Amino acid sequence: MDFNRLIDNLRDDLIRNTQEIIKIKSVEQPPLPGMPFGEGVNHALEYALGLARNLGFTIKNLDGYAGYAEYGDGEETLGILVHLDIVPEGDGWTYPPYGGEIHGGRIYGRGTIDNKGPAIAALYALKAVMDSGVPFKRKVRIIFGTNEETNWGCMEYYLQKEPSPELAFVPDADYPLINGEKGVTNITFKVIFPDSEDSPVKLNKVIGGTRPNMVPDYCEAYLQGENLQEVKSTLARFKKETGYSLDEEANDKTILIKSYGTSAHGSLPEKGQNAISQLMSFLSELELGKSAGGKLVSFYNQYIGMKYNGELMGIDLCDKLSGKLTFNLGMINFQDQEGDLVANTRVPISYSVEEVVKKIEEVLKRTAIEVIPGKSMNSYYIPEDDFLVQKLLKVYQEQTKDYSAKPRTIGGATYARTLPKAVPFGPLFPGTPETAHEKDEHITVDDLLKNTNIYAQAIYELTR
Repeated sequence: MDFNRLIDNLRDDLIRNTQEIIKIKSVEQPPLPGMPFGEGVNHALEYALGLARNLGFTIKNLDGYAGYAEYGDGEETLGILVHLDIVPEGDGWTYPPYGGEIHGGRIYGRGTIDNKGPAIAALYALKAVMDSGVPFKRKVRIIFGTNEETNWGCMEYYLQKEPSPELAFVPDADYPLINGEKGVTNITFKVIFPDSEDSPVKLNKVIGGTRPNMVPDYCEAYLQGENLQEVKSTLARFKKETGYSLDEEANDKTILIKSYGTSAHGSLPEKGQNAISQLMSFLSELELGKSAGGKLVSFYNQYIGMKYNGELMGIDLCDKLSGKLTFNLGMINFQDQEGDLVANTRVPISYSVEEVVKKIEEVLKRTAIEVIPGKSMNSYYIPEDDFLVQKLLKVYQEQTKDYSAKPRTIGGATYARTLPKAVPFGPLFPGTPETAHEKDEHITVDDLLKNTNIYAQAIYELTR
């Protein structure tokens, strides 16, 4: 079935609606009545549901936690799971992060690829299949999540109120198709370091990062001392030797060190430059002694450092199905001799999150560090010969003419793991730069349309 003509007729509306929803700053905020994740997220949910209603679908708002758009008949349901919340925009954008502007054939803005663009593509894909008049043997339900970037309370609530779809795909990863995801957990390292001695320079405060699942692109440290000229000269030498982006602001007795990194998704820490880690590397060059700040810096560089596979904690695990463990130290807040460091860890499929946490606890048991595991999700894997995998892989191969394409596993975490049978399917094509959680996040207009065509074909094949 060819849906190209129908989607071409919807092209202008598809692009306009994508731009409009990008303009909504749907970063999670404190709850309000009827808005469990804040006003911005609720605005995005209402926008998506309003659009779905105008396109001719049945809609339902589940108390602001989630919503869905539905079409078709049948006892079984095909789910398409998307999310409308986004991570904070960060700094350094070329174009406004909530502008939805088009430049050079690209739509720019936070959420264009993760995950508002694919959400709008899914809606218009279902619209095209509906307009074609083909019969549906399964209902199709596009489920809008609103809390994916933090703790997935949206899907917990949805599954308490509604039955799980019998099969589903999630346009929140990569093509050709994802049939397995690593385990995920956030780990907080709570540190309390009383001063054991005075030092010429005292580290009073370190603050950096906005989310555990983002490589931090900024961190700052406040230092105090009688003579800070040596700090300045050490900084100049360190910058020249490493090429790291660091800056300083000083007066007679205090100095602020600013560290600038490169943001990336927490599942791909190797793609970014961790501003916290490079700042800690610089601070290790100073004579901080056994002060609280000195102990913090010593701990960090001994057990975390500039590594991103957990080597210094002895958790550098790997398997053939999913590759290496990743460890992203995403946030730090240390002041007055105590604080928290929060890491996002992606665990290979052959291992459990619990195993990794136990290894970390064993390594740190003789230190003053308290290890606090957060909410975790163990890995999942669906065999390549499964019906859903084979059907979607065939759709991708036929739509792209890439008949050598094979499923693969990832470190990212998608809604797929919340359902009995679901797989991530797009929206990122092989060779396309991954800009989710980065500055200048974007999707090309061509890729938005290609995704819509692929999702229409997938809906057709899975509802015949």
